[in-house]
Amino acid sequence: MKRDLSMIGLGLYTPVEAAALTHVEPPKIRRWLCGHVIGDKTYPALWKSQLEKFDMEQLHLSFLDLVQLRVAKAFIEAGLSPQKVRRAIEFGSEIVASDYPFASARFRTDGKTVVLHVLKTDGDEELIDLFSQGQYLMQKVIEPSLKNLEFDEAETAARWWPLGRGKGVVIDPQRQFGQPIDDATGVPTSVLAEAAKAEGSPALAAKRFMVPLASVHRAVAFEQQLAAA
Repeated sequence: MKRDLSMIGLGLYTPVEAAALTHVEPPKIRRWLCGHVIGDKTYPALWKSQLEKFDMEQLHLSFLDLVQLRVAKAFIEAGLSPQKVRRAIEFGSEIVASDYPFASARFRTDGKTVVLHVLKTDGDEELIDLFSQGQYLMQKVIEPSLKNLEFDEAETAARWWPLGRGKGVVIDPQRQFGQPIDDATGVPTSVLAEAAKAEGSPALAAKRFMVPLASVHRAVAFEQQLAAA
């Protein structure tokens, strides 16, 4: 697909690429972002991708979609239904003044308010008791799903270090359309890993791309981890 230059800074991921990074299956990603129908009941999308305005033929996700996806997954695994997650996003958008409340640093402090508001509206006493424990919400849901994120001055997720900053692999929507890259060189990890395979060794790949050997080793290790997940 030809990439529109106006998408620069947003990130661009297919459902398959997003699935590899977030561990949410592609069909589920499509249901969450596009909605679906079961029998005579229609389930609306949990939220709409900010790339929808580009009128692409198939679903694509932005970097903020990727971040919000991780948090939505954590909430659903903790017991919230997708419908309740959708309402949490709607209410959270008002609280943190962002279309992507789950990708906001403010959600660390305001998340409990958002979740309990939704649960009390539904009267789900069991989950109310569970999520009223702020420590549970932080340790089990919010902190793990926001781990290794960097936020900008507007408190919005700006970069993601999937293995931790010290490992040198970053997902930055301002670089390479948000594909995982070796931070030191800016080369996508997939490119370096594929080069190592094609050339027969990391050393030859490093020579071909004129990058440090450590960059190729990082890329290969990261891509192997993605493939194994």
